[in-house]
Amino acid sequence: MNKIIAKKQLSADVYEMTVEAPLVSRARKAGQFFIAQLDTEWGERIPLTIADADAEAGTITMVFQAVGASTMRLARLEPGAYIANILGPLGNPTHVARVGTVVCVGGGIGVAPLFPIAQSFKAAGNVVKVIIGARTRELVIFEERMRAVADDLIIVTDDGSYGRKALVTEPLAELCAAAPRPALALAIGPPVMMKFCAAAAQEAAVPVVVSLNTIMIDGTGMCGCCRVTVGGETKFVCVDGPEFDGSKVDFANMMSRMRTYKAREDADRHKCRIGL
Repeated sequence: MNKIIAKKQLSADVYEMTVEAPLVSRARKAGQFFIAQLDTEWGERIPLTIADADAEAGTITMVFQAVGASTMRLARLEPGAYIANILGPLGNPTHVARVGTVVCVGGGIGVAPLFPIAQSFKAAGNVVKVIIGARTRELVIFEERMRAVADDLIIVTDDGSYGRKALVTEPLAELCAAAPRPALALAIGPPVMMKFCAAAAQEAAVPVVVSLNTIMIDGTGMCGCCRVTVGGETKFVCVDGPEFDGSKVDFANMMSRMRTYKAREDADRHKCRIGL
C-alpha cells in the first residue's frame, strides 16, 4: 500500500500527486515510469511517468490527466488515502551525458516527465534550453520547476494568452538553426507535436529523441498494444523505450493505431464523467 502525501490540481483535468514509494524513489532515473494499480485484484494497471522524486522522503511525484475510469478514480483520492500497488521503476532511463547544449521541448502534460530529464542534463554540466508549450495559459505546468534548471526558458501558447503565440516547433527551429547548433533535442508531448519537433530538428541536422509513453497500456511488454515501428523494426515502447530516435519513428502508423478506438473511448469517457 502506498500512501498519498500531497495532491494538487494543475488544471481542469490534470493532477499532481506525491506518493510514498521509497524503493522506487531511490532507484528511479530520468525517463523511467511506474505502474499504479488502485485495487489489488481487478484494478487497471496505469503506466505513469515519474515527474519528480525525493529519495530522502521516500516519495515520487506523478502528473496525470483524468481521462478514463481509472484516472478519474485516482483523481478523486485525497492525501491520506492509499494506492494498492506501485511497481517500478520501469523502462530504459534517458541516456544522459555531457554533450554541450540540449534543447528540451514539452507539450501539455508532457512537460512533467520532461522535468527530470532536463534536470539530469543540467546536473551533467550541459547548457539546457527548455521550451514549454500549451494551448492556453491555464494549461502551462511546471514553469517554476523548469526555471530552476533551465539556462533559457521559452513559453509558447496556441492562443497567445501567455508567453509567445506560437507552436513549440517555431522556437525549436530557431534554436536548432543558431550557431553553435544544439548537440541534442528531446521532445515529450502529443504524438503530432513530437512528429513535427523531430522534423524540425532533422532539418537542422540535430539529433532528436522522443518519448512515446502516451501509447503504453500494460507497461511490461505482455499486451503488445504499445508496438511501434522504429527504423523499419517493430519495437515495444514499455520494454524497448520509452525513448527512441525521433528521426526513425513511424508517427503516421502510431497515430493511426491510437485513433482505432477513439469513438468508443470518447463514449466511455462521457459515461465516466456522468457516473454511469
